[in-house]
Amino acid sequence: MILYPAIDLKDGQCVRLKLGDMEQATVYNADPAAQAKAFEGQGFEWLHVVDLNGAFAGESVNGGAVEAILKATRNPVQLGGGIRTLEHIEAWLEKGLARVILGTVAVKNPELVKEACRKFPGKVAVGIDAKGGKVAVEGWAKASRLGVIELAKKFEGAGVAAIVYTDIDRDGVLTGINWEATIDLADAVSIPVIASGGLASIADIVRMTMPDAKKLEGAISGRALYDGRIDPQEALAILRGVSKPPRGMLD
Repeated sequence: MILYPAIDLKDGQCVRLKLGDMEQATVYNADPAAQAKAFEGQGFEWLHVVDLNGAFAGESVNGGAVEAILKATRNPVQLGGGIRTLEHIEAWLEKGLARVILGTVAVKNPELVKEACRKFPGKVAVGIDAKGGKVAVEGWAKASRLGVIELAKKFEGAGVAAIVYTDIDRDGVLTGINWEATIDLADAVSIPVIASGGLASIADIVRMTMPDAKKLEGAISGRALYDGRIDPQEALAILRGVSKPPRGMLD
């Protein structure tokens, strides 16, 4: 089970949004590369990065910050936001990304995603961001008519490395992950699922160890880590099975 610390990039800085609203951004670190290095030092083994400006623009906007992150950390990095063509994918993988996350293009051009999976096996994830149970695209600015599971099933057998599932209504507000919807998705497809949006406390970390959640690849944490609501060492120890959850949390 992997806990992915998140670095969301807006105007070259490390921020967190509330409910996906670019106008509700809190800056946590003006140096994203230093933040990446700090996460590595805390014991995390992966890094989740999103180019927020790129998600709206449809192309890389914070490319310089991402490249600095890649140089600063030895951890594998997955990146989403504005990656919409095979050329974008190839260019980023050549720069050292472990995995690209395709969101908008997965809705608008699923065949491109499948082609990318064939060309870059194990390197392509699909980002499914949902609001009210429907998939949102273009930096969450537009809603589609597609259901989450309906979209996910389009990629069964295509070689997608993982699905990053975000409940927009919970993102950045620390109300806890939407476990019911996330586990329903994981039950519906054979593709590994990563939970995102709302991870709030050590209780969510403990929830990741429950039998029905163990099928997940992991979860992404942003604001709860930055605000100190989750202690990295405690969380990682619980997920690795070397530390027991606080008394009462498994009841």
